[in-house]
Amino acid sequence: MQLVIASRNIHKIREFRAMLKSSPNLDILTLIDFPNYQPPEETGTSFEENSLLKATHAAQALQRWVLADDSGLVIPALNGAPGVFSRRFAGANATDKENRLKLLKEMLHLQDPLRQGYFECSITLASPDGMKKTVKGTCEGTIADQERGSKGFGYDPIFVKFEYGKTFAEIEEAIKNRISHRRKALDKLLPVLETALLDKCTTS
Repeated sequence: MQLVIASRNIHKIREFRAMLKSSPNLDILTLIDFPNYQPPEETGTSFEENSLLKATHAAQALQRWVLADDSGLVIPALNGAPGVFSRRFAGANATDKENRLKLLKEMLHLQDPLRQGYFECSITLASPDGMKKTVKGTCEGTIADQERGSKGFGYDPIFVKFEYGKTFAEIEEAIKNRISHRRKALDKLLPVLETALLDKCTTS
């Protein structure tokens, strides 16, 4: 069964591929395989709305099963920022580092526990015939006062995972893929995906 990861972000694609290795009957594609496809503008006001929009749009346009996620960092002391604007926190074309530096600057005056926050991930699985399922996962931690580590992407170098005392950029990739917000959301979706795989096998 072909499954399209609705992303061109190579870091996110790599994580999904690693997490889906236990499903050998999946032929995983990404939006890189469809260079002419134009994703919809992310107009949702929540991670759930955006993941649903991306998944259903791609499923219809590509006529394939699609898995799409929308995720970001939420800081309650900043009224939920950067939130759904995590990827473009410092501007529409901002780099990951520019986003991190802006957040660190806005949090200079904050001390624990006001530096606490969480990653949130919403994942939607959608089919060409209209089936859709959305789940959510979160991962709690605190924001460091400077970048640490060279792994990961996005806000990983400043997000310190509770119980580990390390940023996501300092934690080994295999460990991060077991404890992250994306992993927690995907675990909730796997039973639905496995059912779809079984149905596909029995009808083909």
